[in-house]
Amino acid sequence: MTHTQVPDIFWFIPTSGDGRHLGSSNQKRTNDFHYLKSVALAADTLGFDGALLPTGYGCEEAWITASALAPLTQRLKFLVAVRPGLISPALAARMTAALDRISGGRVSLNLVSGSGDKALLAEGLPERYLDKDERYALTREWVHVFRALLQGESVSFQGEHLSITEGKLQFGPVQQPLPPVYFGGSSEPAIQVAADYTDVYLTWGEPPHIAREKIERVAEQAALAGRKVRFGVRAHIIVRETEEEAWKEADRLIERLDDETIRKAQAQLSANGSTGQQRMIALHGGNKDNLKVYKNLWAGVGLTRAGAGTAFVGNPENIAALIEEYKQIGVDTFILSGYPHLEEAYRTAELLFPAIGKTQTGVLQVKENERRLAVSF
Repeated sequence: MTHTQVPDIFWFIPTSGDGRHLGSSNQKRTNDFHYLKSVALAADTLGFDGALLPTGYGCEEAWITASALAPLTQRLKFLVAVRPGLISPALAARMTAALDRISGGRVSLNLVSGSGDKALLAEGLPERYLDKDERYALTREWVHVFRALLQGESVSFQGEHLSITEGKLQFGPVQQPLPPVYFGGSSEPAIQVAADYTDVYLTWGEPPHIAREKIERVAEQAALAGRKVRFGVRAHIIVRETEEEAWKEADRLIERLDDETIRKAQAQLSANGSTGQQRMIALHGGNKDNLKVYKNLWAGVGLTRAGAGTAFVGNPENIAALIEEYKQIGVDTFILSGYPHLEEAYRTAELLFPAIGKTQTGVLQVKENERRLAVSF
């Protein structure tokens, strides 16, 4: 990818709820389907390339939600997160192919191996705790079978964790050879899975010079396997017309977080076995005074939130410059989110898209509709 190309910008469907403050139930929005529909319709209309739907027992089920949203949208792609092993790769392949046909080729899969904590056991599978090597061995077997089925192969496979005999997908997907597979992970086993089996490798929003090492490692290993992998960044965003406004909003987002809430959250996150989670924690160390970890990159979200803990913060020009830095190390996809997701979808499209040269058709249509409505009254 050359630095002149416009990146893909995905948004986020907040299936575990939404709000204006982190760590506070005030102004909390539930994951009511009508609200999720509003976010999806906004992203679709505004010109976002797709939207991520997360997985986990704290979220509304991703497959069902994406299936309900697909007929209501026209161009938005759905990046559906799934835990390998929670359902069989054959069933997942059928579900993927069906949703791809229903949506007209607008589905991708985001594999989430998990961190081996109690959350995995709470899902009902596996029957016992799996250590990191076992989790990625399971993921490797799962995605091997999943990809083969979606590509129309007849699959017989016997592994340590999974087996299938003469499996065959009767109705294939629209996208060929198969819908894209996204995957993230910072440990060496995760990097090997990404290199061998995934189409887009995702990293959380670490500073570009730190993210570069993982990207280069995945690219090198993929080349050894005769493959090419694309790269994406998962982060939050707070964009405003001025730097002052943006950083003021970042402070407001965490203004209701007290030290005890942060301490408890950090203790739980520190016990997490995820290498990526530990890298997020290392950026700020749980200290509210260490949240600006790079120019226009802020780690405040990670004080209480697991997973992606950094946000792009600033005016459109400076965030565009940060995005350009990521593009220079090979990133062509950005999966963004902002609190609350409905309002921040509009801000991101209206402010950031022009700064990165992204088509404004959707935004212009929204503004034209607003103008016509005003005239009619």
